Amino acid sequence: MMTNDSAQQEKFRRLTEEPVEKLVRELSVPTIISMLITAFYNMADTFFVGRINNSATGAVGVAFSLMAIIQACGFFFGHGSGNYISRQLGLQNGEEASKMAATGFFSSFFAGILITVFGLIFLDPLARLLGSTDTILPYAKDYMRYILIGAPFMTSSLVLNNQLRFQGSPYFGMIGITSGALLNVILDPIFIFGFDFGVSGAAIATVVSQIVGFFILLAMSFRGGNIRISFRLFRPSAAHFKEILLIGGPSFLRQGLASLSTLSLNFMAGGYGDAAVAAMSVVGRIMFFVVAALIGYGQGFQPVCGFNFGAGRYDRIIRAFWYCVWTSFIVLVVISVGGFIGAPWLMSVFRDDPEVISIGYKALRWQFITFPLSSWIVLSNMMTQTLRMPIRAMFLSIARQGLFFIPLVLILPRFWGLAGIQIAQPIADIFTFICSIPMQLSALKMLKKEQKKI
Repeated sequence: MMTNDSAQQEKFRRLTEEPVEKLVRELSVPTIISMLITAFYNMADTFFVGRINNSATGAVGVAFSLMAIIQACGFFFGHGSGNYISRQLGLQNGEEASKMAATGFFSSFFAGILITVFGLIFLDPLARLLGSTDTILPYAKDYMRYILIGAPFMTSSLVLNNQLRFQGSPYFGMIGITSGALLNVILDPIFIFGFDFGVSGAAIATVVSQIVGFFILLAMSFRGGNIRISFRLFRPSAAHFKEILLIGGPSFLRQGLASLSTLSLNFMAGGYGDAAVAAMSVVGRIMFFVVAALIGYGQGFQPVCGFNFGAGRYDRIIRAFWYCVWTSFIVLVVISVGGFIGAPWLMSVFRDDPEVISIGYKALRWQFITFPLSSWIVLSNMMTQTLRMPIRAMFLSIARQGLFFIPLVLILPRFWGLAGIQIAQPIADIFTFICSIPMQLSALKMLKKEQKKI
């Protein structure tokens, strides 16, 4: 039987020697599945709650901002610690990687507890701040209350999943994520309709599923040559938190701005009634689902990037990046064509309200037009973040949602009304793409120079 040390040595050899195209394909399959299933069970809440009314559907959209805050915390510690772990394993420094694993995990759990406590204390003003109208507010509070209770398990689950995939063990992460997601889909109709819990039932199903997934992910960290989480190794240090801040900071900003952008979107859409809030909520879930596959693909690229950066194999990073960009671009073009044509049908799956469908399918079509640009944007952000290029990574993280989308969604409706809300995201994508081109090309040029020195 292979020991833990020999398993880690074999993993190092594989990630630094096997063809990068093959590695990316193999590592991205479980991460794509994990992301799609995560997005699917987020959509499941929207689907089942959509059977209640527009206000309930809008409440899920409002609570999505809260979920983004919780996820921002999880990704902050997960990406920050995970990237560092992959580089240390590339340097074959297992002890330092183990200390960071404990620091990232336990810090995220404690941060989740703080979110729970303060969120429950300020539940009413928080729900209003996130965009609840008077009619949506009761549903939003019912949903958010249970989500807040599960916050510590959600944040630390994201850390475990990211640490596993950065160690080159995405299949173990997939098992935990998939198990929780499938359970959520099963429990949703039981709690919402069977027990007549309404919108609260959707939140309870989500929290129960997240807790189950948490314990499965924790068990997976003790298998397959992975770093074992131990409180004994939890030794918080300024150096470790600096690494988490530099690398996890862009993830925190990206997710935090996703919450703020959803808040801004809900606020502006609220001026056009609950149907507009519900429509943009559904659009957000649909686009999150299709973006999830791309993010999963990029997550398969990141451990290849991290390990080879630690090992000084910069040529393999460059080759893997271009492979991921071109293959994802082709797939996104196909998805965009299908999504553009089928936009009205996609909206009707979640709501049978003609007004919601009419508002939503137009916004969907605009977003699908610029969707293929995401291949360059997402892969560039992931590469700069993994290679500890904090300024580039930070800019790419804030550009799409913060620098461009939020101002656009607040300004454009003043000139074009509801249409301004519908076109804000694709315009933000175009601006982000233009800005990312010179930044990423210069990063690739730097890698080429480093490679020539070896």
